[in-house]
Parts: sequence; structure tokens; C-alpha cells
Amino acid sequence: MSKWKASGTRGVRYYEHETRCHGVRKDRYFAIRFQSGGVRLEEAVGWASKGWTERKAAAILAELLENHRRGVGPRTLAEQREIGAAQRREQEALAKQAAKAAITFREVFAEHYLPHIKENRRSERATKTESGLFRRWIDPIIGYKILSAIVALDLERIKRDMATAGRAPRSIEYALAVVRQVFNHAVNHGLYAGQNPAGGSGKVKRPKVDNRRMRFLTQKEAADLLALLATHSSDVHDMSLLALHTGMRASEIFTLTWADVDLASGHITLKDTKNNRNRPAFMTEAVKGMLQARPKGQPSELVFPSRNGKRIVQISDSFSRSVDRLGMNEGITDRRQRVTFHTLRHTFASWLVERGTDIYTVQELLGHSDLKLTARYAHVGENVMRSAVEELGRAYPNCPISEQAVV
Repeated sequence: MSKWKASGTRGVRYYEHETRCHGVRKDRYFAIRFQSGGVRLEEAVGWASKGWTERKAAAILAELLENHRRGVGPRTLAEQREIGAAQRREQEALAKQAAKAAITFREVFAEHYLPHIKENRRSERATKTESGLFRRWIDPIIGYKILSAIVALDLERIKRDMATAGRAPRSIEYALAVVRQVFNHAVNHGLYAGQNPAGGSGKVKRPKVDNRRMRFLTQKEAADLLALLATHSSDVHDMSLLALHTGMRASEIFTLTWADVDLASGHITLKDTKNNRNRPAFMTEAVKGMLQARPKGQPSELVFPSRNGKRIVQISDSFSRSVDRLGMNEGITDRRQRVTFHTLRHTFASWLVERGTDIYTVQELLGHSDLKLTARYAHVGENVMRSAVEELGRAYPNCPISEQAVV
């Protein structure tokens, strides 16, 4: 074991490492010895190879002794180092605060928000849409600004530019939602501690949007569409039949695996749906026959894989071409009345209501978390209600309601 050796300076000593070298001689480890409050202390300083010398060790010792004499400052090397570490932590905290204060909307979107949604969202289409809204409309107005400098007037400029360019109210609302979500992400991840100018209590009014698609198909229209689809693409035909007979969303069809399909019971399990709930779907005989005819894969395999075996991200153009060929959208300018793949889900719900299914059952079958979403189909059942009242009148023809009885 190495022995301590006295240096040329009182209170400073060292030992030499047996094998470790510093330059042409053995590496030296320095220590200082002094008294504090009547107690003799010895503290390690460090290796010569790390920059310590006898002179530096002596300077540290002289500083500590002077602090003892004056009664101020650190009185041991450990205390001095702790003070230094605390100062560094404070400086780092101040630097982080400064970095937060200087972070721009563009930095938060590109470096934090976008990677987060790519990792946690299943919908690539939604991610692309938000990226497009950011590049085209949001970034030119607020991308370069630090978060604390973004105000309601900036968001009004985004609204005005999009409206002037003829963008739909729903697109404007979506762009404001992206801004709101980016601010929320910054707050939730400690990047920002201020107000969200696009938040619910903000001064920016979102455009009023009634974006509900209410178009649904007649039985003849549905039959004609399925027949034409069968001649173009069996996959698109099968997915359309499934949507029409079960009310499944496109995203639910794209992620359906064979493990979710029970042909024996006619039961389909929809997992992790749009509102993060599992729900059942039930096969009609047409759906069961279609699924039985498809090549069955392993439980983990998709029922409707893409050509490369991956998950489909959007319905094939075969659907829109078939709709156009049948003239279903001819002369229709209101986008809410145009036939899309989602129209099949609306048709499913509307047919149920037409046949007298109560609105609560429809809500469960569609997987709506809020009855307000399902209530849009209530008007479809007016004929059912009218028929019920007319039937009542036929059943009691000799019991007219007098004007005096009406309250």
C-alpha cells in the first residue's frame, strides 16, 4: 500500500500510485490537513493527472484557513464542493428556464409534439393532416414565435387566412385544435407554464361547424354499389359490406384481426376503438358468408391486409370511382351530402332507426360515447313514429279527441 509523503508545503501531502503514471513519473494524489473547531481534519483533493498540483492544493488550504479566521465562507473542502455543486444546479435550472422561455412554437411542434403523436397514434392520416395544417397555415404565422409571445390576434390571422383561401370551417377548427394541442403538450411536458391562447377559456372563437354527414343510402343504392364494387375489388366490396351491415368505422375494419372474429357465434370484438372502448359487432348472414369465404389467416393476422401484408391506412379509390360511376354524387356540392365510405356507417344506423330500433341501442352498436352523436338519426325515425300514431288512430276510430280535452 502506498504511503503518504510530505510535500514542500505545510498541510499538504500526497501519495504516489504504484502503477498509474502521469507523464514521466508516478501519478500523485494530494490531500490537505488542517484544524477546524479544535478537530484535526484531512480532506482529499485529487490526482495530478486530473489537474491538481501541490500549489493548487496549498491555495485551497489557504482559502479555507482564511475562511476560518474571518468566520465566513466554506470551512471545509467538502462544504466548498457542495456550495459549488449547488451553484451549478442553480445555473442549470436558470439555463433550463431560459431555454423554456425561448422555445418557439416550431420547435415544440417538430421536436416534441410531432414525434409524440407519431408514436402514440394509430392513424397515419391524422398525423399527415396535422403536419400539413402546420406547414401551410400555422407555421408562417406563429412558427417562429416563442410560446409566451403568441396571442389571440395571431390565431385570428390563421382563421382569416384560411377563410380567405376558401378553407372549410371544419379545417379552420382543426387548425386551431392543433395549436391548442401543441400548447397542451408543452404544458404537460414542462416546456411551458403560461396560458394557452387557443384553450377553452381563450378569446379566440372557434368557427361554428355542423360537419355532420347525414346522407345515407336506400336499399337499391346500396345493392347497386355493392354489385359494382364486386366487379372492381373483392376486398373493397367485402369491407363495404361489413361497414354497411355492422356500422364499423373504416379504422376498425383496417385493424380487425382474425382473433377478433368468432364465426361460430357471429360475434366480432372491436378493440381500442375511437373512444378507447371495446364493443361488440354482430354478423348478419351476409357478413358471416363473406368472412367464411375469405382466406383465413392466423389469429394475429389482419382480416383485410394491404398487398404487402401491412395495415391499410385508407380505403381504395375503387370506392369513390364506383360511387362516381353510379352518379351518387352528381350535382351535389354540399360535402356533407356526398357519399363516402363513412356513409355506409350512417346508412347502417339510419336503417336501424327506420325499422324502429331505439336510439340507445343504436348508440351502443355505433360505439358513441355521447347520445348527442346518435341523436342526429332521430329524425329518420319520424316515419316510424307517424305510423305508430296512425295505427293508434285506426285501432280506436270511435274515440276522437275533443278540443276541450286538449291541454
